[in-house]
Amino acid sequence: MSDNSGRIMENNTFGLETLSEAALGRLGYMLDNVECGWKQLARVVSEHQQFCYSDKELTDCSIKVLSPHGSPGRHLLALLAERGCSVGLLFQSLKKIEHKDAVGFLTVSVLEQIEITVQPQSQWLPEGSPVVLSCRALGPEDLKYQWFKGKYEVPGGNGQDLVLNPVSSAHCGHYICRVSFGVKCVFSNWAHLRLLRPGAGSIGSPSSYLPSSTSGLFITQQPKPWTLMEGDTLFLECAAQANPPPQFQWYFNKEPLPKFTKHFLQIPCITTEQRGIYACKVYNLYHEMWSDQVQVNIGPGSFPDFSFDGTAMNLMSTIPLPHEFLATDKVALLIGNMHYQHHRELRAPMADVHELTNLLRQLDFKVVSLLDLNCQEMHSAVMEFLLLLDKGVYGLLYFAGHGYENYGNSFMVPIDAPASYTFKHCLWVQEVLHRMQERQTGLNVFLLDMCRKRNLNDECIPHPDPLRVTANTVFGYATCVDAEAFEVKKDDLSNGVFVSFLKKRLMEPEKVTVILDKVAEDMGRCEITRGYQAPELRSNLSERRALTDKIQTPVCQVTASTRNMQWTIAHVLPDSRCLQFECGVKVQLGFAAEFSNIMIIYTRVLETPKDIVCCFAELSDFTEGPEVDLKCSNQGSLREAGSLLLSMNDIQPLEQHRLFTRISALQRLKKELSFAVNLHYKYTNLDEEFLEEQRVTVGKPLVSKLNLHEPRISQSSSDPHMSSVFDSASFSESLRASLPDLNFFSIGSSSTSCSFYQGQKESLACSDLKNEPEETTSTEFLQSRVSNVIKSMPTTSEELPFKFCDFKNSI
Repeated sequence: MSDNSGRIMENNTFGLETLSEAALGRLGYMLDNVECGWKQLARVVSEHQQFCYSDKELTDCSIKVLSPHGSPGRHLLALLAERGCSVGLLFQSLKKIEHKDAVGFLTVSVLEQIEITVQPQSQWLPEGSPVVLSCRALGPEDLKYQWFKGKYEVPGGNGQDLVLNPVSSAHCGHYICRVSFGVKCVFSNWAHLRLLRPGAGSIGSPSSYLPSSTSGLFITQQPKPWTLMEGDTLFLECAAQANPPPQFQWYFNKEPLPKFTKHFLQIPCITTEQRGIYACKVYNLYHEMWSDQVQVNIGPGSFPDFSFDGTAMNLMSTIPLPHEFLATDKVALLIGNMHYQHHRELRAPMADVHELTNLLRQLDFKVVSLLDLNCQEMHSAVMEFLLLLDKGVYGLLYFAGHGYENYGNSFMVPIDAPASYTFKHCLWVQEVLHRMQERQTGLNVFLLDMCRKRNLNDECIPHPDPLRVTANTVFGYATCVDAEAFEVKKDDLSNGVFVSFLKKRLMEPEKVTVILDKVAEDMGRCEITRGYQAPELRSNLSERRALTDKIQTPVCQVTASTRNMQWTIAHVLPDSRCLQFECGVKVQLGFAAEFSNIMIIYTRVLETPKDIVCCFAELSDFTEGPEVDLKCSNQGSLREAGSLLLSMNDIQPLEQHRLFTRISALQRLKKELSFAVNLHYKYTNLDEEFLEEQRVTVGKPLVSKLNLHEPRISQSSSDPHMSSVFDSASFSESLRASLPDLNFFSIGSSSTSCSFYQGQKESLACSDLKNEPEETTSTEFLQSRVSNVIKSMPTTSEELPFKFCDFKNSI
């Protein structure tokens, strides 16, 4: 254990009650010994008067050993927690009695110290070339590394770098690295190694979608020169791709900056001493390359050729200086509709929503991610999203699914829309924007990844209320008017074309409109998308606001607390728990979130008596409402259970055998979720299988607490107070009781709880319905166009990183 870790632990003021039940149980087990255990710990902590225990209390600890599952050590920890013992004091006491195992476990379990900083990268390789897969992690001393190919350990693969030289077909496959310290371990991302076919075109050629990763080193983004004033923040970035992965070293006036070894350089509160020439050296085991040298000017001294008079001031006024905008909060609602009841199913929304969720969370957005919503659920989800908005908040709404646009009005189609749907069955984008403007947000961003073709069933022309002049709205359409948005196919997952490009730009510290312009330029340069899909940007944003802007706590803490609670209750997972069966077997239930309305439940056997073999626990008989695919339940891997996105690392990988079950559509859960845990086991030398069952109730997990299946009650727009929030079905009685009295505070117009179309329907002139709207152009035409594009490229369609899904699954 490093000295820094020890200091952090000793200064930890959190109470023991903040530790998980599993951690406390493990510590109690470690203290249940005679030579160095709970008695010695009790003697040491008694040096502090509030932790002096009577003989009766210590006797109560001792007799716990007589209970079938009693633990004297765990009981003592409970007594310490009752009297306010901190984690730091427990750590110091364990050090005094020299209980090294407990000290090590407490350090790892509390600090969560292992953090992977360098992930292995998927690569295409020519046969016979060398390859290095790298994994780096921060954490306690003596971290151990172990590489796996699939589920098998790689012989000798116990270092940070896995060198394969020369590469052959036997090396192709998926690799992952496990980093461990004691009982604690984390896993890296999967890296996929694939061979290039002989005679294939260069992966780095302009006609290819991705830069080369077979050899060499490529700088994909150069740093830019800056003109700043003292006190500003300097941010330079140099992005590169290489095999092995690149390393970075920044230089200032040709001198290395030891602390700056990442792909970016950030210096807050810059002064005139830091003006000069900056450059970045990018290198790996085989190559080295320098970025462009860029000049950074700071303050008046940056303009030596001009006297600092009125002329110079006028010149400076024309130089754009960066201005730091702040958000009071950042929230996002991501909806992906795939499994339509009366229309063709889509593939891309699941992967797109998942990837955008991860990126937006890195930008400090509170993200609610939902798949496959019907009309009522979409309405309710948007209502809940509006409750998260307030003055100065950045709001982002992303939708992937079927959609259409008539006369400048865009509509998002829910999964239960009938075959010949109209605006009455859909969500009206412009009306959502109107409700968002009422919240006085700092930034409104709509990303609509759907088709914008005409709906011939719907001849109505909606007339929304006039929008306010807020100069804070950005529309990013995945395609042009009267055009389609397409999916691409990559391995077992699909991506929308739009998100395939957007995800590479989303993290850049640029104005939102600049990001979307770059995405359009990227798509315009790609042969595969040119002429088929081009994104469109509509914006009235007058300020240089970016998704990377920092969050500044608002003056009114009450509204911020309300927002946080509204968001938090939609993301609460059940606590992991252990079930004790009569036969002596102990089973753990664990939970992980794939989306805000999709949860993974896994079971693993913790303890089995010596005379029991073939022991496993399955789940069955779930509460009505959510969807459970019985064919994919109780599977040995996440992929077999239907989860293509979660990794083993997302649910804390464990050595014991696990069974996974995926539960979707949690928004349709109307009462507490319960299910049966069926324990199957056999005794040694007996062929008969025995079965024990326990019924488990885990409450309302994740988004089910919001009751999206219920209609929202319309409120009078004359009520300016918080009643609309608390009348929402998402707030339970216990949550309302736990909040302060907010009757004198307002977080926006209660009109957000109005029905979207009340008041509009009567003014619409509708004609008779026609056949189902045709959302695709001629398949033969599109296939012929693509074949012509592919013929002009040096590689075949099979060698492309992805391909269009026959243009049938357009969004």
